[in-house]
Amino acid sequence: MSTQPQLTETIAAIATAPGVGGVGIVRVSGSEAHAIAGAMTREDHQLTIRRADYEAFVDAGGRILDQGILLAFAAPHSFTGEDVIELQGHGGPVVMDLLLKRTLELGARLARPGEFSERAFLNGKMDLTQVEAIADLIEATTEASARAAQRSLQGEFSERIAALLESLVSLRVYVESAIDFPDEEIDFLSEGDVTGRTEALLADVERLMADSQRGQLLRDGLQIALAGRPNAGKSSLLNALTQRQTAIVTGIPGTTRDLLRESLQIDGIPLHLVDTAGLHETEDAIEREGIRRAREAFEQVDHILHVIDQRDLTENASEGMSFPQGVAVTEVINKIDLSQGKGRLETDRNGPARVYLSAKTGAGMGQLIEHIKTLAGIQTHTEGQFMARRRHLDALDEVHEAVTRGLQQISDYQAGELLAEELRLAQQALGRITGTFTSDDLLGEIFTSFCIGK
Repeated sequence: MSTQPQLTETIAAIATAPGVGGVGIVRVSGSEAHAIAGAMTREDHQLTIRRADYEAFVDAGGRILDQGILLAFAAPHSFTGEDVIELQGHGGPVVMDLLLKRTLELGARLARPGEFSERAFLNGKMDLTQVEAIADLIEATTEASARAAQRSLQGEFSERIAALLESLVSLRVYVESAIDFPDEEIDFLSEGDVTGRTEALLADVERLMADSQRGQLLRDGLQIALAGRPNAGKSSLLNALTQRQTAIVTGIPGTTRDLLRESLQIDGIPLHLVDTAGLHETEDAIEREGIRRAREAFEQVDHILHVIDQRDLTENASEGMSFPQGVAVTEVINKIDLSQGKGRLETDRNGPARVYLSAKTGAGMGQLIEHIKTLAGIQTHTEGQFMARRRHLDALDEVHEAVTRGLQQISDYQAGELLAEELRLAQQALGRITGTFTSDDLLGEIFTSFCIGK
């Protein structure tokens, strides 16, 4: 069933957060918005576009419901691209409900979650990446993520997609034109440097993928699990990173038996830590369940910090720990204070990177934090960074796979027809990011995650 709204209907909703506040806003969008404004104000009121007027808002009997600011916008110069009004009254829930009910009496219907933004998309006011940036900006938990969402809202991500799409379409047009005129005495593969252009396109895709992955980390954060044997100092490291006594720390092995989750920020990067039970052979049913949950958590994180007591250090300390394939591991050599050691980072060894530190004294914690920032691929300076979502990364993966297959077809088999087909698939995948090729199901999934009134 289609999720697209009936654009002939006028919609209304409270656009401010629930609760009590100094100001509350009721937003109305659609062809009847201006008529509703006229019916809710004085008879002699002349509606003026883009001017703030102080008005009394009245009910059907002329009784004053509230007094506040009336703003009116005319299509297409509004957020939704339709006629819009905003009734800015006192921010009490009863007052807001009275104003909203009056707009519904006058012919509006209650808006669905995200329907104002959905209309902005359907009316061509913004593409899907910009629409999603609105939600990301509202939900931003760090200054860096808020700035990145704002840049996406201003169209920086869309511009990168558009530039990539332009190169892809240009190559596709050339290849398909050559296929359509096979009798031309031109070797179109060499004449148009098809292989070189496809390789350049693939490099552009990979650069955008790398930037998008950093943007996705800004939005969702880096998921890191603390792993290791009992009493290696995982909980002490968690407390040192969060700078508070989050976890119980004792000299008794096996204190942590369940997953303990904490979130923090490192230079604007959201970091989500999971402290896990110590990994060892045990007959204790509770400990075994904790270890099972730990291994389950390892499958869901971006990175594992394998915490090792320096007294148990071996050359290949992570061997036999059964960490999931594909999840990178950093060895954190803890308790260097016992041997008067110094904090340091080793990344040039034949194996996982190692950070030597003391969670107790703080020695080496700076090196660990810098290493985590490197893992995230984001430095303190994030100008030019845009926001990205998992669906964007999935679509770019499809583009990368299609262009890679096309390059192989043209390089190995001189198969221009197959290259053209792969470029078509890549174009469709790119179009899903901005909404050029988008199913109703995807639209429904995106907009229902918005709050009502946005």
